[in-house]
Amino acid sequence: MTTIDIQEEEKIKILKGLEKVYEKLIEFKKNKNSELVVLRKNKIVKIKQKG
Repeated sequence: MTTIDIQEEEKIKILKGLEKVYEKLIEFKKNKNSELVVLRKNKIVKIKQKG
């Protein structure tokens, strides 16, 4: 394996980990019925839970 192959594998692992964290964050916010704070078009936006 070359250094580039190793870096590509690590990149894939990191992205998969970030996806898992995002899913867990959404699930946590739903369970606690709290707002999700995000940045859209350089503005801070609070997204409220539906229902």
